[in-house]
Amino acid sequence: MASSSASADLRTRPIGMFDSGIGGLTVARAVSRLLPHEQLIYFGDTAHLPYGDKSTAAIQAYSIKICDLLLKQQCKVIMIACNSASAAAYELVREYVGSKARVLNVIDPIVAHVGKAYAGRAVGLIGTKQTVNSNVYKKKLDDLDAGVQLHSLATPLLAPMIEEGFFNNSVSDKIIQNYLTNPALDDIEALVLACTHYPMIKEQIAHFYEGKVEVLDASDAVATHAQAYLEEHNLAARPAKKPPTHHFYVSDFTQSFEESTRIFFGQEVHLEHYPLWE
Repeated sequence: MASSSASADLRTRPIGMFDSGIGGLTVARAVSRLLPHEQLIYFGDTAHLPYGDKSTAAIQAYSIKICDLLLKQQCKVIMIACNSASAAAYELVREYVGSKARVLNVIDPIVAHVGKAYAGRAVGLIGTKQTVNSNVYKKKLDDLDAGVQLHSLATPLLAPMIEEGFFNNSVSDKIIQNYLTNPALDDIEALVLACTHYPMIKEQIAHFYEGKVEVLDASDAVATHAQAYLEEHNLAARPAKKPPTHHFYVSDFTQSFEESTRIFFGQEVHLEHYPLWE
């Protein structure tokens, strides 16, 4: 009887998510659409963005600090909604969190999808320097032994460009075109958007490829994986009369973050300022 009530208590707890900024809200949006009964606690480390040009040690330190906050909020699951942090800190965060919460990342679900759907084919990947240089996607795909040839390209201007609201315009078109014409991405059949900011420019990228290359948005794969994971471990929230109240924290607050947050999450959001280091 005790264990059944304990699992019921776990089901009502929130899902914690964090990213270097507000890009991870594309994952939060996908999760909230697929799992409308789950309460989300989101932390954007806007004081330290972007993580893509930070050292592994720095990203690990930030990630542990953020996990302390999410554990205080009684989160049942902590989702690292950032490719750079997933690459640099996932194993450490899992070890640090221990049995207090389950830990998910944004890399494994899309790797599993690519391994199944594109076995023996050439697939491109764009992401931050941290994500690309970590080689984590190549290592994980090689482990699947599916014969996927991965062509990776670091695209460091894209995340800050999107954070500043430069997308769906001629400026972003030129930058995107400049990256996608790089010979590293020649002859690919699909392109993995290995940064949670990039769904905001998915249509521009798809337009560039004119249907010849499949553009893979990891946020949908991550949400589907989260749904399956919660159900498998008896952690899924039950339907309630009222929709859950989500909470959004940032380590550094500016008006532009609040405006961008609305665009990324797809609805009105109130940001709470929570400095990581006082």
